[in-house]
Amino acid sequence: MAENTNPSAPIPDKNLGARSDADSQRIEALNSEDSQRLLNQRGVIERYLGDGESNHQKYQTAAGKLGLLRALLDADVFSPSQTYELQCLGIVFGDALVQECGVEWRAVEDQFGRDPCVVIPGTTLVVFPLTMISKRIEKGGRVDVFDLFNWTAAKIGELRGTVDRS
Repeated sequence: MAENTNPSAPIPDKNLGARSDADSQRIEALNSEDSQRLLNQRGVIERYLGDGESNHQKYQTAAGKLGLLRALLDADVFSPSQTYELQCLGIVFGDALVQECGVEWRAVEDQFGRDPCVVIPGTTLVVFPLTMISKRIEKGGRVDVFDLFNWTAAKIGELRGTVDRS
């Protein structure tokens, strides 16, 4: 496979960030600790909304969430070494996927720990938005969140179509 030279392009990954050794993974509903983790991570990003009511209204939409993420990335608010904050961007990115793509937040537990993911309901197809932005930034890339979102949404649609045809 040719190396992807476009740093804002999605990293080729047929499993959309899935960890290897899926046989040892357990996909579960979010527990109270998972839900609190997501809430805390959203809060890191939401504090950049400011006080304007229109910003908060826009943020209720997937496009508004992605717009906030783009503004933060364009302003280089977080450095490549700020993994936690970059992963907070990923949680908001995941919220946009949930809002627009009909996926649901779940948790995956395996030998590496427990992390939030999104799944296509009724399947074990897993996407890890938590690290979709952070991995790219940490490798020195730029991220166009709208391109990444459109690419991910298309892949989810393809996967959903594959499942529906089975």
